[in-house]
Amino acid sequence: MKPDARRRSTEIRHGGSYYNPQFQAHTLKVFLGHHLVSDRPDVMMVTTLGSCVAACVYDPAAAVGGMNHFLLPDVPETETGAADAASRYGSVAMERLINEILSRGGRRSRLEVKVFGGARVIDSSLDVGRQNAAFVLDYLRREGLTLAGQDLGGTSARRVHYFPHNGRAIRKLLRPEALSETVNQELRFRSTLKEKPIEGDVELFGED
Repeated sequence: MKPDARRRSTEIRHGGSYYNPQFQAHTLKVFLGHHLVSDRPDVMMVTTLGSCVAACVYDPAAAVGGMNHFLLPDVPETETGAADAASRYGSVAMERLINEILSRGGRRSRLEVKVFGGARVIDSSLDVGRQNAAFVLDYLRREGLTLAGQDLGGTSARRVHYFPHNGRAIRKLLRPEALSETVNQELRFRSTLKEKPIEGDVELFGED
C-alpha cells in the first residue's frame, strides 16, 4: 500500500466520515475509546463529549495533529490501586495519540495540546467528569507538554470541531435535550470498561 493510501486508511479506520458543507471539510468522527490523526488540510475531526475528555494534539512545524476521546474507568479513588489503574488507562489513550503523531514526523517538544470535556452529566456520587479533567491536566503537567487551551468542567455536553492541519478548535455547548444520547453512550462504555482489564503501558517514540 502506498504511504498516502495507508495514511488515509488510518484516518477512517474507526468509521464515520462525511462532507460538511458549512466548514467545507471532509469530516471524521472520533468515537469514544478511539483516536484519529491527519495531516490533510481538508480534514476536520468532530466528537461529542459529556464526562469524557478529548485531547487535541498538534505539531505546528509538521502540520500534523489528532484527537482522542477517552473515559477513565469508574473506580473510586479510595480503593487501593484504583486511582493508579485509572491513570494507566488514560495514559495509554494519550500515548497512542502522541505516538501516531510522532510517527508522522511530529516532535514531542513541539506538541501543543487543547483539552475539552469533563462535565458532570451523569447522576452519580462519583464525579467522573472531574476525574477525567484532573487526569488530563495532571498528565500534561507531568509529561511537560504545552497546554494551548482548555474548556473543562460544567454541566453541559460539548461538541468539538478540530482541524488537525492547523490546530484550530471550535467548541459548541449542546442543548439539554441533546444530552441523553451522549450520557447513554458513556454509560454503555463504562459498563464495557468494568468487564475489560486495564491495558498496559505504551512506550513513546524517542526524539533526536
